[in-house]
Amino acid sequence: MLPTDTHRLGQGSEREELRMQQALDHRADPTRSTHHGPRTGAARRGTARVVVEIHANDPISKAGAAHHLCQYPGIALSDEKRPEGVAVAVVIAESVDETVLQTLRRLTRGGLGNVVLVVGRIRESQLLEVVECGVGTILWRHEADATRLLQGVLAAARGDGNLPTDLLGRLLTQVGRMQRSAAEGTAVPVGLSERETDVLRLVADGLDTTEIAARLSYSERTVKNVLHGLTSRLHLRNRAHAVAYALREGYI
Repeated sequence: MLPTDTHRLGQGSEREELRMQQALDHRADPTRSTHHGPRTGAARRGTARVVVEIHANDPISKAGAAHHLCQYPGIALSDEKRPEGVAVAVVIAESVDETVLQTLRRLTRGGLGNVVLVVGRIRESQLLEVVECGVGTILWRHEADATRLLQGVLAAARGDGNLPTDLLGRLLTQVGRMQRSAAEGTAVPVGLSERETDVLRLVADGLDTTEIAARLSYSERTVKNVLHGLTSRLHLRNRAHAVAYALREGYI
């Protein structure tokens, strides 16, 4: 790489850092003009502070997110007590389960409405649950580098929504389906529950009702009710159609 190319890259990095810091400054004081020409390192370390809590099941993920965010002077990390200022919670998980949903509900119900979810995978039915928990910013875990993580935190701090394009499309499809169902007065399909997924997985393995009931410690009536409920709700013809649906949507 030529020296001039290296110089241009360095300038680009500085401009990106300046732009992000200006966004932090504007969050603290919206009346402040961002056109002041070059700023010194001391000026970049101004008073704007976005306080961030990081929640993760494993210490490596938490340390990685903290390392990314602490590069920016306008970010203050808080493990337990949130100091004065804007607060954003970053929740990191490989997938969405009941524990993650409980964490999201606890944060939003506790008055912290600015939550960023960094997740490896999420089902269609879970996407609506996450949004209903008050989460407006979601990042794919494999895409969450330092820049995107900071952008997600800033979006949450402003109260803006920020979803990956594919998730936004899935959410709009699901909302549209709900609206059509409501207009038609029919039941709203909301994906598969954990119990329904467990039953269908065993159906796909070739087990009959008695064997499924024994494997899951359910009564045979419960198994039949689960299958009847999901086929009726999702307008599926039979068990084979239900298994095909679960496979296509990634449940099993």
